[in-house]
Amino acid sequence: MFNTLKKPVNIVFLIEVVVVFLVAFGVIPRNTILGLAILTGFFVLWADLETATAFFVRSVPIFVAIPLTPYFDSFNIWRIASGLIFLKWFFAEKKLVQIKKLSGEVAFNINFQEYQLSFFALVVLVFSLFSLIAADDLVSGIKRIIYFTNLSLIGFVIYDLVRKKPETTRNLVKNILLSGVIVAVVAVAQLISAYMVSIYEFMDFWAGSVQLGFYGSAWSQTAQEANTWFAYFGPQLSLRIFSTLPDSHSFPIFLLLAIPSLLAFSLTKVFQTGQISQLKKLIKTRASLLVILIPIFFLLVILSGTRGIWLAVLGPIVTLPFLLKLSKSISDKNILKYISLFFVLFPMLFSVAYPIFGSDQFQIKKTGSEILAKRIRSILDLEETSNNGRIAIWKASVASIIKKPLLGVGIGNYPVVLSQETEYAKAGSSAHNLYLTIAAEIGILGLVAVLGTLLLILKSGLAVFWSNTNIFNKVYSASFVLYTIWVLFYSLTDAALFDERAFLIFAVNSAIILSLKKPSKFEGAY
Repeated sequence: MFNTLKKPVNIVFLIEVVVVFLVAFGVIPRNTILGLAILTGFFVLWADLETATAFFVRSVPIFVAIPLTPYFDSFNIWRIASGLIFLKWFFAEKKLVQIKKLSGEVAFNINFQEYQLSFFALVVLVFSLFSLIAADDLVSGIKRIIYFTNLSLIGFVIYDLVRKKPETTRNLVKNILLSGVIVAVVAVAQLISAYMVSIYEFMDFWAGSVQLGFYGSAWSQTAQEANTWFAYFGPQLSLRIFSTLPDSHSFPIFLLLAIPSLLAFSLTKVFQTGQISQLKKLIKTRASLLVILIPIFFLLVILSGTRGIWLAVLGPIVTLPFLLKLSKSISDKNILKYISLFFVLFPMLFSVAYPIFGSDQFQIKKTGSEILAKRIRSILDLEETSNNGRIAIWKASVASIIKKPLLGVGIGNYPVVLSQETEYAKAGSSAHNLYLTIAAEIGILGLVAVLGTLLLILKSGLAVFWSNTNIFNKVYSASFVLYTIWVLFYSLTDAALFDERAFLIFAVNSAIILSLKKPSKFEGAY
């Protein structure tokens, strides 16, 4: 323990955790975050690249907004950290020289197969830029492009780090798991708080103090006005857990994308027994104690109250037979089957969630305990208020796409589709469908490029699973594919993957997977 605390990265991280939560609890003033931002900047520049990147990954759920001025207090520390790490990598590794050399080789050896991902990413960027022509609010569009660029920077660094040093994978995956545990611990504390205070005290603390510290005054006010953190049924209400995330939509995405790292550390010893070709013996083999976190993560996902995420579990289940058919070896099939067995836990845990949703929270006595059952039944009720609203928004989005199929309404300008002010984009205005949102903003071809990118990431995950001999990497990549499919199916009903923390954890996982794939001759040179 003491040796661990002597490591500078752990000391800085401990300071970060303490400062962030003291600010969130209102014990110390928000201005303290300025000092934390400076410390973070100095640390990522001083530490070696691998350490700085690992620190970034574990800090994703607790990066907070910097109160630069009373009117500009939402600029998050992750933006500075990712930018500094990227610049450090870019100049230290002399990437400009390598890129020039590589571009010359590519010019004489064009092979689309080798550069599909780069091509699709370039197409997305081009259509995002061209969509600005159609944008009512040019500034919002430019800010959105900068936002996604900033989010993607850490991916380049991780890709290069793991490509050069594959053993870095385990350290990065460990830090993904740590970030997931942080989110889960805060989620449990949040649930407990719902039994200790009134609804007004809860909102004052979580929206007026915690969310203010994490995201700034604009989002704090939106959170208090929107009231999306609760499941209602008549006068009854239950908490929909959101932890350190802004809402109960991005929270379950974060947890689901942390589960591949949890499964990798929990199950690797199971598949190292030499009985990988015999599923029954694998099931009887004891996994790591970390495996007990899986039902906890699942239960917290259910307690987010997000119906789309409940239904989207069908995505990996429906896809599984096709993945099994594509897998050639018995060992690979058994790994997929074993990992998929955990999906059985998900519906079973609704029996645990039922009394929690039905219990008295916020010092308000419930007249019945069926709020969860009624919420489940409402999934297929097209007349239910939320469902009815989503359908209306989907229709408006489709109409907008038909009207402006090439350039859309402009990136960052989705609220225009609903005849709203573009400021509503900050409050999460979207098509409640990731794919419709993209098509409405940057056009159909832009959406095709995004889908191509997502498909290539999934294909890379399968390629790593099938070709990699390292059991840890095989479990991690197989889990990544299944849980990413879950998130992508959920994205049919929400665009929460665009949330900064959800997107960052997705980018980190994707970069690791892409880097583990067998390189081409040009990628190897790069």
